[in-house]
Amino acid sequence: MVEKIITLQNISLLDFYGVENKNLSELSSHFPTSKIISRGNVIRIKGETKDIIRINDILNSLLDHYHKFGKVTEENVKSYIERDTQEEMIATENVLIYGTRGFVIKPKTPNQKKLVEAIHKNDLVFALGPAGTGKTYISVALAVKALKNKEVKKIIITRPAVEAGETLGFLPGDLKEKIDPYLRPVYDALDDMIPFEKLKYYQENRIIEIAPLAYMRGRTLNDAFILLDEAQNTNPMQIKMFLTRMGPNSKVIINGDLSQIDLPKHTRSGLHEAIEILNHVKGISFVHFSSKDVIRHKIVKDIIDAYGKAYQPTEKPHES
Repeated sequence: MVEKIITLQNISLLDFYGVENKNLSELSSHFPTSKIISRGNVIRIKGETKDIIRINDILNSLLDHYHKFGKVTEENVKSYIERDTQEEMIATENVLIYGTRGFVIKPKTPNQKKLVEAIHKNDLVFALGPAGTGKTYISVALAVKALKNKEVKKIIITRPAVEAGETLGFLPGDLKEKIDPYLRPVYDALDDMIPFEKLKYYQENRIIEIAPLAYMRGRTLNDAFILLDEAQNTNPMQIKMFLTRMGPNSKVIINGDLSQIDLPKHTRSGLHEAIEILNHVKGISFVHFSSKDVIRHKIVKDIIDAYGKAYQPTEKPHES
């Protein structure tokens, strides 16, 4: 429980608190899990951070009202509470989930919002664009939200075992252990969204599965939210295999960046072929991200644009 102290200055306490502190009592009644205690011109607020922020905002609005009109009534308090509630509803409208550290996870760019809308309307969505645009992070958040809301029974996150200029063969362990470091962005996202012990439980009970794409062969994935990351590094047979794993009541997001293909020379990207073949299939949506969606350091956008001018993608997808 957090505490905040507000000291009132140049205030008639009777005109601000109301008779028998009825104004503060009215405010308190709307935040039953918090405590609002007045001692003279000092107000102490105890509760969860989110509630304290809202109570503080309402008190500041009431102070502005007092300085303008010289008095605060119970009706004024109700009016400002109602206004705050409406603003809170608008502010949380786009929230996907609340993270483990208390911060809000929601789409921050127009194309991130398009991705959220697309997966609500379609069972299969391609999220295409450069690194740093939040494709993977928002996709993982959507999967976690679906699991928490019991819309699916499990989350499956996968990617092809292709080295980005490095060699997997020299790393210790089996294929999964070798590829886990390449899935670090996925683990980081999950760490932000699910408490450690709960995440461990989910993984041990295969409610959340993170595995190389090769592990998907021969399976039918029902009641699942499935994310294929780094899809530009699949070959045509791999992505076709993955797409045909989709079972009833499943959602699939395929993320990829056709400007960062790490496949051997003369190997066609399965992502590029899938875009061409599936571009006009109903029920499939394509969301195209750009450097404008980059939410890392501001210079990253300029770096992406500079490299985009210097190097053209080896294969250019047909725009939907």
